[in-house]
Amino acid sequence: MDKKIILLIGGPSSGKTTLINHLQEEGFICYPEISREVTLKAREKGIEQLFLTNPMLFSEMLLEGRIEQFENALKEEKTVFIDRGIPDVLAYMDFIGDVYPEKFIEACQKYKYDTIFLLPPWEEIYTSDSERYESYEQAMQIHDYLVDTYTKFGYDLIEVPKVSVENRYN
Repeated sequence: MDKKIILLIGGPSSGKTTLINHLQEEGFICYPEISREVTLKAREKGIEQLFLTNPMLFSEMLLEGRIEQFENALKEEKTVFIDRGIPDVLAYMDFIGDVYPEKFIEACQKYKYDTIFLLPPWEEIYTSDSERYESYEQAMQIHDYLVDTYTKFGYDLIEVPKVSVENRYN
């Protein structure tokens, strides 16, 4: 297998992190989702939900972090799996109806992933927590925005079936 940058995308609680963790246990290089990290750093500064309070600042921080992840993945000697990508930022901004500067679009055009696996909404495994505030209905809408955004940037999405993590891995 040639070295690739492979992305896992999907709405909230669709099994991305579970699959990334499994891939890591199997010995693959994996980069985690960074939005929880951004949210927790904001909480330390007294901002409970940065995405809801200042979506542009949150999105800029995500964009920077995801570009950094992409650039780090380029330096790896083996294939890298990443939990969420740069176009996710635009999809979420579109979901909330916010506008974003041209640099967001330019980043999606500049940094191209090799393969995209899409994890569809899965109500049976859906959970919410202190960082994941979306309802299942909102998760389904976000899924649609993700599909639209990635398709707009020319990606062919490979849908991952709703099966056990071991079978998703295979």
